[in-house]
Amino acid sequence: MKLFNLRKHFRDWKNQFRFDIGIDLGTANTLVYVRGKGVIINEPSVVAINKRTGKVLAIGTEAKKMVGKTPAHIVASRPLVDGVISDFEVTEEMLTYFINKVRDGRFSFLAKPRVLVGIPSGVTDVERRAVQEATLSGGAGEAYLIEEPIAAAIGARLPIQEAGGNMIVDIGGGTSEIAVISLGGSVVAESLRVGGDKMNENIINYVRENFNLLLGEKTAEDVKVAIGSAYRLDQPVKVAIRGRDLVTGLPKEIEVTDNDIRQATQKSVKAIMNAIKNVLEKTPPELLGDIMRRGVILAGGGSLLRGLDKLIAEQTEMPVKLVDDPLTAVVRGTGIVLEDMDELQAVMIDTYTEDNKPQW
Repeated sequence: MKLFNLRKHFRDWKNQFRFDIGIDLGTANTLVYVRGKGVIINEPSVVAINKRTGKVLAIGTEAKKMVGKTPAHIVASRPLVDGVISDFEVTEEMLTYFINKVRDGRFSFLAKPRVLVGIPSGVTDVERRAVQEATLSGGAGEAYLIEEPIAAAIGARLPIQEAGGNMIVDIGGGTSEIAVISLGGSVVAESLRVGGDKMNENIINYVRENFNLLLGEKTAEDVKVAIGSAYRLDQPVKVAIRGRDLVTGLPKEIEVTDNDIRQATQKSVKAIMNAIKNVLEKTPPELLGDIMRRGVILAGGGSLLRGLDKLIAEQTEMPVKLVDDPLTAVVRGTGIVLEDMDELQAVMIDTYTEDNKPQW
């Protein structure tokens, strides 16, 4: 009994130095929440590696500056594709970098951080384990997972634990997550591997096919942010873009309009709309009544596409609301869970067995 009490006191003392981290491990950006401090990191999910030496040269913001501008032996790439890990070792390096950035100056020898990571709802068990193992290898003492639509709904302060329908549409860089949530779990959900990155790809293809101009990924993203829209604008806009002429091979500048970019991204927007309609068709009538009253909630960077809320409202005949600061909705949700683990532990994905489950 004395030994048990001694262990308990040591664990309680050690926990004073422990800190909890929430991570939105996104295809485009990684955001990190530290319990008690809020969101302290928001950097691109990009890693630059020297292929000759295998050494990591830069991670995050510094690595993104190198995209499309490196010599052949240096590769600046994203270790996550469509919301899941495509390169385990590079993802581990990236997580190590972000976790160490948070741990700097702390008593890290006493306790490693407990980390809660948001992942797409449609990933396989193998993909889940890959994220958990990469997080542990990256420096976490304990690694937990939560589905992104659940985290986004919590971040949006929706009453997901009540017996009522809450519909969240979280459009990220690699995936779009659509879910109807009630009593802390997804009643109907669809994970679509279409998001902001796919829209950038649509723009690159459209400009190449219609203007014989080759664009870089960053230019396509800048154009999307500047004049992209899902619904006809009241005031048409246009922007000049530069790329390589596919006929002459020389630099060239052209002007594109909001209508051009709307046509370019139409395929991705339509896929998201169809997924939203599919989820609504599968939703029980009682929950549909709640959603009609509360509205469809939009989160994620992709939800900032101009007129998307208006298009969804028109095609679903439901009110649509954009959450405050949609880019941080998922990571804020992980933070809320970490701040109140006793109440919200059930919303996490249970990846530990009874034999090895840590005690919060």
